[in-house]
Amino acid sequence: MQASAITSAPSPSQRIDAHIAELGDWRGETLAHVRGLIRQAIPDVVEEWKWRGVPVWYRDGMICTGETYRNAVKLTFAKGAALTDPSGLFNAGLDGNARRAIDLHQGDALDEEAFRALLRAAVALNRSKTRQPSGSRRS
Repeated sequence: MQASAITSAPSPSQRIDAHIAELGDWRGETLAHVRGLIRQAIPDVVEEWKWRGVPVWYRDGMICTGETYRNAVKLTFAKGAALTDPSGLFNAGLDGNARRAIDLHQGDALDEEAFRALLRAAVALNRSKTRQPSGSRRS
């Protein structure tokens, strides 16, 4: 009997790396850049690969997705409507009840400090939603 080689599926981070490389243009550069900012702001962020090819970042719940389109890189914050955005980074999905997005187009500049602050606020919101007041019971 021959031993078969065990192959493991690529990790979500490896899939995101491959996606960035496949794009090979400004969208890949932009996605790589925002991914780096996400990792700076949230060093213990968890990366996932969902919905047939969308990078998703989690920390105590979903933070945001990183979709790529022909003319934009869209960063959709799952609970963006509940976040304060004093720098006005959100520029898409402004009418939604839950989500808000940042659409980045070729040549757009991103306020990196404001973006990192928004990411940290999203994690803080996730944490506040997962904690229950002391003495409370779950049914």
